[in-house]
Amino acid sequence: MKITNTEALEDRQAPAIERWLARFDSVRARSNALAAGLEPEDTVIQSMTEASPIGWQLAHTAWFFEEFVLRRLDPAYVPVDEAYRFLFNSYYEAIGERTPRDARGLMSRPTWSGIRAYRAEIEARVHAALSSPAFAALADAERAAVLEIIELGCFHEEQHQELMVTDLKHAFSFNPLQPAMGDARGILLGLDDAPLSAGVLGSAAPAWLAFEGGTREIGAAPDAGFAFDNERPRHTVYVQAFAIAATPVTARAFAAFVDAGGYTNARYWLSVAWERLRGVPADERVPLYWRREANGAWSEYTTRGRVPLALDAPARHISYEEADAFARWSGARLPTEAEWEVASDQLQGVGHVWEWTSSAYSAYPGYRTAEGALGEYNGKFMSGQFVLRGASCATPPGHSRPTYRNFFPPESRWQFSGLRLAHDVS
Repeated sequence: MKITNTEALEDRQAPAIERWLARFDSVRARSNALAAGLEPEDTVIQSMTEASPIGWQLAHTAWFFEEFVLRRLDPAYVPVDEAYRFLFNSYYEAIGERTPRDARGLMSRPTWSGIRAYRAEIEARVHAALSSPAFAALADAERAAVLEIIELGCFHEEQHQELMVTDLKHAFSFNPLQPAMGDARGILLGLDDAPLSAGVLGSAAPAWLAFEGGTREIGAAPDAGFAFDNERPRHTVYVQAFAIAATPVTARAFAAFVDAGGYTNARYWLSVAWERLRGVPADERVPLYWRREANGAWSEYTTRGRVPLALDAPARHISYEEADAFARWSGARLPTEAEWEVASDQLQGVGHVWEWTSSAYSAYPGYRTAEGALGEYNGKFMSGQFVLRGASCATPPGHSRPTYRNFFPPESRWQFSGLRLAHDVS
């Protein structure tokens, strides 16, 4: 799986392997810290098929390094527990059978302490393997290939760090106590929505940024450092003249859509979305975690528990279907991912919410999946999903970039997902 430029990666091996291990240790420590304030009971709950228990995610990210690094380096490798290859494989068909996704929350074994011990053991084995004379004696190309997988594994674990926040928030939202997550302040290493409580965008109508039509280059360049394979190859696209909002849509603006009957008017909704809405009770036809209180004000469940809705913060936990309906109601549309990337260096408010685009998740021209199990990482999901751009308040610092292509099904909204508007320019 070609995830980065090999020559650039080999250059980054200098001065020693310690820098690679420091990156590995930093990511692993961050995952451990995210779960440090949780009780064992918190780590096994699974609120829906799309979400995974925190304990399973921590074990799975350890399994990734065991499967793709340690087994590769030692043909006679003896796993910590052979059963873990079944329990913690996510979707790699080339690896073999695995626990059904919707049954991950049914596993109380290995225990929470057992999962932590597994992580510690894998960390020790990775250190030993990369520091060994045998690793130093490998051919340069093989050593570089292993380090590519280490790098991919670190970014993969950061993806799960974000999922740990969103998945646990979803699970906690069903608790009648509406508990805060993390420590007494409800903060998980800063990966929460507390900064949004004061508002970040203001109540004024957004400004529009205009762009002329023409050819543009999008996607990660060969020498750009790490990027997932779905961000490449860099290629030329033609973009019609367009305008895009300088800031994301606020909760105040989205509340106006709700109050105007936006959820009850079929003209704004795609057919499949409208059919889905027909089975939703009237008081639940609102963004995920929103609730109308007795006094008429909006509240929202957050990582700090239930709080008044931050009206001047970006609207979040919005599905593609809701985002598209709001855009139609507004007399606008969602931007394409090419438009979003072209405008990315001028956009304000990037990083608070992932932003839906109108682009279906598909391969760039010239994209090829790699051989073997790691070729399943992104390519096989290029069907029935839409691209989101940017980052969210739950995204680990440094994880995202302007070319990053996040993707989810159109009905998904448990992620910190929002939108900004665009329109054509004649």
